[in-house]
Amino acid sequence: MSENEHAALKLGDDKFTEMMLFLKTPIDQKNHLDYRFGESELRELQTGIWAMPAYLEDDDPYSLFFLFTTIETGEMVVAFAEGTRQDKQLRLGQPMTTGAGLNSLFAQQEKRAQRVLKFLNDISRADEAEWHEILN
Repeated sequence: MSENEHAALKLGDDKFTEMMLFLKTPIDQKNHLDYRFGESELRELQTGIWAMPAYLEDDDPYSLFFLFTTIETGEMVVAFAEGTRQDKQLRLGQPMTTGAGLNSLFAQQEKRAQRVLKFLNDISRADEAEWHEILN
């Protein structure tokens, strides 16, 4: 899908929760540094699952992490997971679609959500990923 096809969709729209960004080339040890967001870089949590903060502040209980992960079809997608702090440990919640994660962040931190969306759209414009609607 091109951005023009879904130009009417925007952050906060319910329909936006059904959007998922699919990478054309999976993340690996050789290219993971190409996907830096701000001062953050991707870290491999386990084989095929990479994460980095999209929003993480010491004084805010809300946090959101990018999850670059392989799905059942073998394709790599950009999902999100909210973080929760427990005894100085950070745990990631259930993965959610790209759009659902962005909407969650938008409800908490509009400007950060816009920066994260720009980062993802830049990846898409570089022809490294494509947005697709996921039907539940």
